[in-house]
Amino acid sequence: MEEKAVNEISPLTWAYIGDAVFELYIREQLVKITKLKPHKLHLESIKYVKASAQANKLRDLEENLTEDEKEIVRRARNAKNHHLPKNADINEYMHSTAFEGLIGYLYLSRKKREIKRDFRTVYSI
Repeated sequence: MEEKAVNEISPLTWAYIGDAVFELYIREQLVKITKLKPHKLHLESIKYVKASAQANKLRDLEENLTEDEKEIVRRARNAKNHHLPKNADINEYMHSTAFEGLIGYLYLSRKKREIKRDFRTVYSI
């Protein structure tokens, strides 16, 4: 998509896409480096995709972001979400939404190089 069109999409939609992209990335990496069976793969992937882990990784990543990417994070973090998190406090949830929003924005904007940079920066799996 053209970046202008992506900017017109809701930050919560970026996060929706980013959640799927990130989950796929984690699953792919775990399959590549482990010989775990599907149930164990699922349990291992949860460690990376849960809200608290994503919020922490966003904090690790922030210093490497461009000003435009920081603005994307801000928009996604501040998006009005009426969903109450089950297993995270609201602050963690907002930051994990921001992390997913950034990934979704970059994916929709076809900025694969930036996504790979971010994943390499925060994950060594």
